[in-house]
Amino acid sequence: MQKDQLLTRRRALLTGAAGLGAAGVAAVLSPGTGDRAAPPAPPAAGAQAARRPLKPSEYRLSPLTGYGPPPTTTGRTPVRREPLLRVSGRGRTMVLTFDDGPDPRYTPHILDTLARYEVRAMFFVCGEMVTGNRDLVARMADEGHVVGNHTWSHPLLTRLGRRRIRTEMERTCDVIEKTYGERPEWFRAPYGAWNRAAFRLGADLGMEPLAWTVDTLDWTAPGTATIVDRVEDGAAPGVVVLSHDAGGDRSQSVRALRRYLPRLLDSGYHVTVPRRQHL
Repeated sequence: MQKDQLLTRRRALLTGAAGLGAAGVAAVLSPGTGDRAAPPAPPAAGAQAARRPLKPSEYRLSPLTGYGPPPTTTGRTPVRREPLLRVSGRGRTMVLTFDDGPDPRYTPHILDTLARYEVRAMFFVCGEMVTGNRDLVARMADEGHVVGNHTWSHPLLTRLGRRRIRTEMERTCDVIEKTYGERPEWFRAPYGAWNRAAFRLGADLGMEPLAWTVDTLDWTAPGTATIVDRVEDGAAPGVVVLSHDAGGDRSQSVRALRRYLPRLLDSGYHVTVPRRQHL
């Protein structure tokens, strides 16, 4: 599908979707874990991990460096000092996000479930996964989902120099634009490992940093029922849920979505995607 056709179809879908209102996105930072030790170097996205699994405490959002004040020089891109963890808006609004894909074994099933309930979600994709699954990203565009940048190869950004971080981000922006029809407006750091360089470079590329409020820890394969419980127990207005559609066996994540999504909707939650608020 040509880029202009993708843009036309996607904008038509998003125009009809309910937004989160003029309030946009609220920057609410949750307390850190206090553990500043970096997790072990990750494998490439989608690869089988030949290393010890990350512990939940290592995987949770925990900024690894200090932050300076935002720049005040006229003409410079404003930079956030912390990622966005929640969304704001009227009513019982939640956002579902899926990281590390797309993966042809699991992403289509997740898209099928979202389509069945007419729900839109956010997919933070890795560039190297997009290259072999462009049709799935095109489908995300067609069905009104938001595609964000999760770097090219899922590295630990806090161990990289600025040039490598920019390459990881920029290559992914380029491949998303070619397949999705637009450059991404949202960025999520692999492993939740944010630092000042990541915030700065993400802003330079026109992206907002989005983290999460509820971590399903589905990458640990805790069981479908456990994933469902974590989502339902954590459900609240403004919550951003973190799940995965790649990076390992995600069959539990697929089954869990089929269970908790209709329950959330029956409970009165409006599951949608955020509209970006420019700084």
